[in-house]
Amino acid sequence: MGRGWRAIPMALFLLPGLLGAPDANAPRAQGASGGTPVATVGDDVITLEELEEPLAAQLAELEQKRHQLLSERLEHLIGERLLAQEAKRRGISLEELLKSEVYARAREVTEAEVATFMRQKRARLPRGADEADLRLKVWDYLRSRRVSERRQEYVATLRAQAKVTVSLREPEPLRARASPDKGFVRGPADARVVIVEFSDFQCPFCKRVLVTVKQLIELYPGQVKWVFRDFPIERLHPTAPKVHEAARCAGAQGKFWEYHDVLFERAPRYAPEALEQYARELALDGPAFVRCLDGGAHRDAVARDIEEGKRLGVTATPTFFINGRKLVGAKPLAEFRQLIESELAR
Repeated sequence: MGRGWRAIPMALFLLPGLLGAPDANAPRAQGASGGTPVATVGDDVITLEELEEPLAAQLAELEQKRHQLLSERLEHLIGERLLAQEAKRRGISLEELLKSEVYARAREVTEAEVATFMRQKRARLPRGADEADLRLKVWDYLRSRRVSERRQEYVATLRAQAKVTVSLREPEPLRARASPDKGFVRGPADARVVIVEFSDFQCPFCKRVLVTVKQLIELYPGQVKWVFRDFPIERLHPTAPKVHEAARCAGAQGKFWEYHDVLFERAPRYAPEALEQYARELALDGPAFVRCLDGGAHRDAVARDIEEGKRLGVTATPTFFINGRKLVGAKPLAEFRQLIESELAR
């Protein structure tokens, strides 16, 4: 009966104890600042919140991994119970059920399949091994996979006919406190989904994802709000901060988004004379734009956005926070839609 059964690591059984899962009903002592104290240094209190905030992403990842392990173990146990119940219903042993419904019905492995596998995986197979012995081991491996696949198919059939209720809940996703009110906004103020983007006008991936974000606004009219925040990465693009200041100068005259689009369309042309030319093309007040840009009127505002991004853990552009859920890079439309749909369904 051992073939096709995947061993379950003992770590799964030890996991809750190792992670120290807290008792939800246990009272928590409060520090002077309202946090949960974990240490004192003289009169200074160190709180649990101080520990957790900079480690939020790593802790969320661990919690997600814990849930994944528990889910896999749960699915295995559900399968075992369904098989045992079916064997009891038929009045036969579990071994007899597996022989008739799993082992006997698993698709056979042909010699041609063994030869194809050995040819494709030759570089990864042990060298100098006896060829006949190697073929037998490859057959055994492929047969185990077939048995495992057949077992999954059979369990799925039993599950479709049984009453199975799963109440293991997925952990709440990590949500960063990205303000929906700062920055330049496109979309309704009361949108149910807020996409906060930290972007760099000189980042090619930011330019690539622009089409995707605009598609989202069209796909979810009235439901999605897009907030643009500055995050020029000066070590990669030395002139980028000035470009972001220029966009804010255009925004001061009510044409941020028009200037935003021109900057990405004309990339990588960002010389000072080009920035002024874009302002003229958009019929901005040219002298006022130049005074704004040369005088650094928005230098501090750009710097504040950068600091805010760093606090939220932004290290690359584009970085998005969809209702606080972090998404990094020029991801495909489907990945954005999956997050948005899950938020709309909440």
